[in-house]
Formats: sequence, structure tokens, C-alpha cells
Amino acid sequence: MTTLTDHAPQAPTLLALAHGSRDQEGIRVVRELTARVRRLRPGTRVDLAWLGLVEPTVSQALARLPGPVVAVPLLLASGYHVRTDIPALLAGPDEARVRVAPALGPSPRLAEAAAAQLARAGRPPGATPVVLAAAGSADPRARADTHHAARLLAARLNAPVTPAFLGGPGPDPAEAVAAWHSRGHPDVAVAAHLLAPGFFLNRLRGTGARWVSEALGPREPVAELVWERYDVGRAGEERPDLAAARPPHEMSSHGR
Repeated sequence: MTTLTDHAPQAPTLLALAHGSRDQEGIRVVRELTARVRRLRPGTRVDLAWLGLVEPTVSQALARLPGPVVAVPLLLASGYHVRTDIPALLAGPDEARVRVAPALGPSPRLAEAAAAQLARAGRPPGATPVVLAAAGSADPRARADTHHAARLLAARLNAPVTPAFLGGPGPDPAEAVAAWHSRGHPDVAVAAHLLAPGFFLNRLRGTGARWVSEALGPREPVAELVWERYDVGRAGEERPDLAAARPPHEMSSHGR
């Protein structure tokens, strides 16, 4: 007997797009996050592709995926990669079946995960100042997203939070920590506004902060946020202009 479920359309595949890294622990953490995302909705296919350094690449992943796809950038800000590189990679024959979700950040869920990681690192509750350390970007939109993320974390902690950047225009995290020290705060925490461990996280160890949190990693709020972004992309509420993107190529690596 035919039932209504026999004709229910298959949900689009969630294709998580990760930056790529030479750090094996960072790769492992991203794969663990993807597995956690998959467990939250076992009825929807979840695949992972990499924007550089690691396979499968975006083109390789799309070649083996049937049907519609919602691409979710596992990136914490909407900078050049989200607005230019990813649309370029997705332009072409697959354009009609791919929708692109927004970047993960900024989001209260990331603030929730960052607060939990700070607590794990030993930062006590209270008004201890925090430096939110992001990878950085020359794109002012990405930097604005990081400033927004700092405000969300400040509200979550009820404590002062200043943004800092490991690349691009400053301040860098060490300068931001030193600024708090100069204002009479000997104890400062650094919150890693990074998805996974690697080169950038290692640099935070030498900032002079008393506590440095781990990357956001495969925390439950992050996995839930991936599905929130998927739902936005599936609904078509945000879709970059793929036709206007430059010719597709695999995104250049920054050695992360």
C-alpha cells in the first residue's frame, strides 16, 4: 500500500564546508563535529568537503552527491571566503541544485560554546576580562562579525570582552591582553574564536593570558547551529549570487 511518506521529498544533503588544515588534530575535530551534526538528524545526509589542503574538495564532494544540496560554511564570520571563494567554487553545472547557508557566526550559540570552553580552561565566573581571539581578516564585514561575537560573549558572561585578530589589522591577542594588564587587570582570559585546533590556536599560548580556552570544537551548541544555518539556506533566505562569482577554483590555503 502506498503511504504519504512514500512521496515525501528527500531532504537536501547538508554539505559542510571546512577551511582545511595541515594540523591532524584540527582535521579530526572538524570530522568529529560533522559526525555530531549527523547524529542530530539521522534522516538527512551529511557530508564534509574542504576548501583547501584536505580531500574531498568541494568539486569532488559535489560530483558524488545526488539531488539538492545545502552548503554550510563552517566559518565563524562572513568574510572573503564566504562571499567570494565559496560562491566561485559552487558556480557552474551544480549551481541550480546548491543553496548556500550563512556562515556560522556571529551567533549566541557560539557565545554559549565559548563560555563553556572558558569555564573548562579555568576562568572563574565574574567580571574577569576576556579577549576574543579570531583568525582575522582584511574584510571589514568579517571584522564586524567578530566585534558582534565579542558583544554576544560579553552579554553571556556579564563581563568585558574585547576582540582581537591573529591576522590582518590589529589589535593582535597579545596586544589586547597587554592592554588589560596596563589597566590594572592581572588576570585575563583568552577565548579562542576558532572552530578547531591548529596553527592559530597554538599562537594563543604566548599571549600572556592566565587562561586560554580551547577551540569551539564539536560542542553541542555548534552542531545545533550548523542545522540552524542549514534550515536558513534550505529556505532560500540567503543565497549568494553564484552567477557573479569569479571562475571556480579551489580556494587558496593560508597554511592553517
